[in-house]
Parts: sequence; structure tokens; C-alpha cells
Amino acid sequence: MASWKILFHVDKMYSAHVYLRLKKGETIDDISEGVVEDCAAGKPNSIQGKKVNSIDVVYTPLSNLKKTPSMDVGQVGFHNSKMVRTVREEKRIHEIVNRLNKTKVERKPDLKAKKEAVYAAEKTQRKQQLKEKKRREEMQRLEKEREAEIRSYDNLMVPEKMTSNKQIAATNKSFQEVEEDFM
Repeated sequence: MASWKILFHVDKMYSAHVYLRLKKGETIDDISEGVVEDCAAGKPNSIQGKKVNSIDVVYTPLSNLKKTPSMDVGQVGFHNSKMVRTVREEKRIHEIVNRLNKTKVERKPDLKAKKEAVYAAEKTQRKQQLKEKKRREEMQRLEKEREAEIRSYDNLMVPEKMTSNKQIAATNKSFQEVEEDFM
């Protein structure tokens, strides 16, 4: 997939989840502290989160979530615990929650069309890379052929470049002069 999705949720409590979609090439380590704070700020709004003073909000790539049939509804595990990050929310920060509520925009995007557009762009990029690879391979093949031709003795033993003893005798050069020309 073109981008990573990060899941934020309150650790060891039921709550709504926050999903953050990263840009292509970004990782969980590239998320700014402010974005993490904003994503975690809404978590104390959960039913259980309102009753406690401090909570831990964990976040991890969606692909790191592990769900087995024996787990309760809403419970998840992780494939790799090194990919799980935790941020502590000591208390509800009303300014952040109010700002987020004021700027909240609910959209109903055509996810299928977006997904198809991303796949089409990736397919075009792969085709371009393949075309470039084939072009480089063809250039390398031609270069090898040219080098092989240069190293080949085939061009040395052609009648136009050969000289017979009669031709040498006709030049009226001595044997030593002919040898010096040869060397």
C-alpha cells in the first residue's frame, strides 16, 4: 500500500480509535510530537477515559496489529512490540479538544476510487521503472557487444589489412626496415 496507517487507542481501556494516514515513505518515527499530541488528546473523551486522571495512549502501524480468535471484542495484540509507541496523557487538554472539535470536518470520500487511483499510479510507476531497467540493460548489452568487438581478433585478420611478401618486396625496403615498421 502507498501509505502507512497508524492506530491510536487508550491502553487497557475501551475507547474509540484514531487512525492517522502517513504520506508515502513516512514511518511512525516521522510523526511530529504535535500530531501525536493531537491524536492522543481526544482519547480521554472515551467513557472510561473521562473517569481517570492519566491514561496511556498507544499507537502503532495498523499492519502491526495482531488479532486472534481467543481475544475479546476490541482487544488487540501486536506482532512486534518494538513498533508500539506510548504517550501519556496526564489530563484532558481542553484547548486541544476544543480546537479539534472546531476544525473537525467529516468527509465521505470515495475510498474505492482513491484506492484505485493509488494502485494505478503505483502501476504506472512500476511500468516506468521496468521500462527504465530494460533500457539500462539494453545499453549495457550494447556496450558489452562493442567491447567484445574491440577485443576480438576478427577485425585483424581481414584481407584488406594483410600484406604479402610480394607487396613487401615491391616497396624496395630492407628486411630490417620492414621489421621496424612492424614493431
